[in-house]
Amino acid sequence: MMGDRDFRSLIKNAVDSIGRELEIDIDVKDIKTIHLKEVVQCLRRSYYDRIDPQEVERKGFSDLLAGLLRKLQYGSKPKEFGIDDINLRGQADMIIDDSIILFRPASSTLESPNANDLLYLNACMWIYDKMDGMIVYISGNREETSFSVTREKKMFEEVIRRVRVLNDLLKEQKTPILEPSSDCTECQYYHRCYVTKKNTKQVSLAEMLGFGKDD
Repeated sequence: MMGDRDFRSLIKNAVDSIGRELEIDIDVKDIKTIHLKEVVQCLRRSYYDRIDPQEVERKGFSDLLAGLLRKLQYGSKPKEFGIDDINLRGQADMIIDDSIILFRPASSTLESPNANDLLYLNACMWIYDKMDGMIVYISGNREETSFSVTREKKMFEEVIRRVRVLNDLLKEQKTPILEPSSDCTECQYYHRCYVTKKNTKQVSLAEMLGFGKDD
């Protein structure tokens, strides 16, 4: 706290404000258009984002990296892939020399790419009809780790299956099943999945031990 200003709050508000501006635009009422971002993460989280949204808490400017890069000259335009009567919409961070490139923040050096990032990158390669792609992770101390991959059909078929599942659940207004993962603890809907309220009676330690009661 400096003077009358809480600079930590000012920075947080700035990050949240910029984050809202850079978010991928999803029309929550258009269930015939499913964004790739929605199906590579927990479907329950994506369902809540559309039905009863709660704003995500951003940790810092590193979370804004991909959105900022999409605004640059190399940033790609959204593109759709038809799946029956559903459109899967994806957007790569960059397309350079006929390759898809994604940028993601990382808390430390990674030995392998995150599964949802792999699904996203692979699907982008099919949507944009590219054969090669790369995920670049950038940590807080500016260290970079990159992973190069080629597109794979079975992985994309899994994305297509999840597109159909999310579309059906949105039509039927049914909450998706729980998909436990390491992302759960940082999800803004954590309490909806894991914390339930119970009617309990407050009892003091003395009462539990049998003291303070009338003989």
